[in-house]
Amino acid sequence: MTTIRKSLLEYLIWTIAALLLGMGYMHLILGSAPEETNSLSFLIAKIYVFALLYVGGIVGAILAVLFILFDVFYLKRKWQSSRHFFAIRAVSMLSILAVLGTLHYLLEKTFDVI
Repeated sequence: MTTIRKSLLEYLIWTIAALLLGMGYMHLILGSAPEETNSLSFLIAKIYVFALLYVGGIVGAILAVLFILFDVFYLKRKWQSSRHFFAIRAVSMLSILAVLGTLHYLLEKTFDVI
């Protein structure tokens, strides 16, 4: 396998992880899905799923782009020879998610922009 294919596959896996983390973050923000007891709650449950996937996907995509840029321009140059390279990358992705979550909270609750 060529190195370009290996890198693309590797970043595809990290992107999927970032999308899942973004959706997990939105699940923490939105809470659990509402119970479907009548037609109105069925509609609200579908809106919940849409918001979870749409906004979580956006957060995950932003996380993926920031992580890939950070990985290409910093982590691969400094830490690639380390034995704990995977753990360093995972911690850096979670750190970027924490910064994004804090920024999202500030923009939504404090500054009322979102």
